[in-house]
Formats: sequence, structure tokens, C-alpha cells
Amino acid sequence: MCGIVGLFLKDPKLEPRLGEMLTDMLITMTDRGPDSAGIAIYSGAKDGLGKITVQSAQPERDFKTLDADLHAAIGQPVALLVKSTHAVIEVPMAQMDAARTALAHLRPEVKVMSAGDSIEIFKEVGLPKDVARRFDVAKMTGTHGIGHTRMATESAVTTMGAHPFSTGPDQCLVHNGSLSNHNGLRRELIRKGMTFETQNDTEVAAAYVSQKLKEGEDLGSALEAGLDDLDGFFTFVVGTKNGFGVVRDPIACKPAVMAETDAYVAFGSEYRALVNLPGIEEARVWEPEPATVYFWER
Repeated sequence: MCGIVGLFLKDPKLEPRLGEMLTDMLITMTDRGPDSAGIAIYSGAKDGLGKITVQSAQPERDFKTLDADLHAAIGQPVALLVKSTHAVIEVPMAQMDAARTALAHLRPEVKVMSAGDSIEIFKEVGLPKDVARRFDVAKMTGTHGIGHTRMATESAVTTMGAHPFSTGPDQCLVHNGSLSNHNGLRRELIRKGMTFETQNDTEVAAAYVSQKLKEGEDLGSALEAGLDDLDGFFTFVVGTKNGFGVVRDPIACKPAVMAETDAYVAFGSEYRALVNLPGIEEARVWEPEPATVYFWER
């Protein structure tokens, strides 16, 4: 079943409230998926710096001296902000690949949640209210973000199986539904150089979009192509550095609703996820059409 929320802010005055609003939206969707929850926040890029968000089952062991160890490995200063089982690592953008290579060697059990200029992903097993509290999501600021609460149907309930899935720089995807051809697509994407951490069908959808973007497609055309190549039932919300996109399969049996004002664009699996947003009474509210791509970018 699963619950999805998304929020793209047009009004910079709302950016300090992004985490607060997304948290409220996601908690409202709890009964659509109590197994695990996650959120992607786009908080803006810093000049010359990139971010790698990582997760550890033993954070006290793995994050201790991690900044110093990475500094020694790549020869550049590293900043580390620990948030419970996750940590955000800031490194010079030119050293991002070197840092990820060093991280895999220094802490092989640490998992990368996301990497890029501005994206940070926090996800864990548990109810949305508990996951949001663990990472203090309500205090996060940013320009846009997406969230997901999961009801597992085809793979294990684990941290890595939670959404969002990130398979490219500043990219992520959340999904309500089920894909029937993900095994074949996974093999094809592996032949093209993509790697996978799970058997989750949603990770395949995320990697499909990342591969299309890598091949030079824009987000709109990548999602359009997915309507032909991805078989099954789905509502996808895709995050990028500059915005987010929404697409539903041609049958559109998974619920979705959107609202737009001069201040924001919002997405929810159900309208009740949107009811506490400022100015919702004056918003244009609609159900996204089947097999139609919507996206907003700044």
C-alpha cells in the first residue's frame, strides 16, 4: 500500500519549515505503511562541497574517527555530522569519488544512503513518527523533499529496503505499487554498469531513471520512457537537485493527489496528507492523470 509525500517550495520564506511540514505529512500517512520510513531533504549546495549521507548499524564504532580517517585517506578536510544511525559527510566536490572509494575500504559495513551537492536521505525501520524523531527531521531546512512510509510486499523489511532509493547524484525515488519486470530490468542495468544493494523493485526503478539521465535524457523524457519500459502498477515521485517529478502508470490504481499555490507544490497519496499545509484552502487541488509526467524545477 505505502504512503508518499512530497513538497517543492516556491517561496523561500517557507524553507525553514520544510522538515516540519514534511514530517507532519508523512506521519499522517502512517497507516499506509508502518514497516519503515524515510525522507530525502534537498537543503542547498555549498560552494565546492559535496555531501555523502551514510548509515551504520553500529554508529558509535563506525563513526568514531571517521572524519579523521577520511581526511588522512583523501588528503582534504572532512566534516562529519552524526545523526543517530546516519551521518552526513562533507568533502570537497572534487574528492567525492575518492571519498566514496576510501569509505568502502575504511568502513565496509557502512552503507551510502545518498551523495550529491544538496541531497540528504534518512531512513530506518519503524513508524514515521519514530524515524522523524530519531533524525530530528522537523528542524531541517531546505528547498524541497520527498518522503515515504512502507508496507513491504516483495522484499525484506530492512533499512536498505526502505525508501527513498538513491542511485545517482542528487537523485532519489519513492514508489507506491509493484513492478513485474524488475528482475529483467535489473540484469540489463547491471550490464550497463549500475549496481544494486537490494532485491527491491523500487531500486530498479530508481536505477532506470538514473541510467536514462546518465544517457543524456532530462527528467521528463526519462519518466516518459519509463511508461513504456516499466511494467506494473506504480506511482513514482522522483527527486532531483533542482526539483521533483510525479508519474503514475496508465491504469493509475494507486492513489495520488496534488496541490499547488504560489508558495509550493505538494504531493500526497491521500488528501489528508496535505490538510495542514499553509494556504491549502486556496490551493488548486487535482488528481494526477494516468500516464502523464509532471515535474517542477527551479
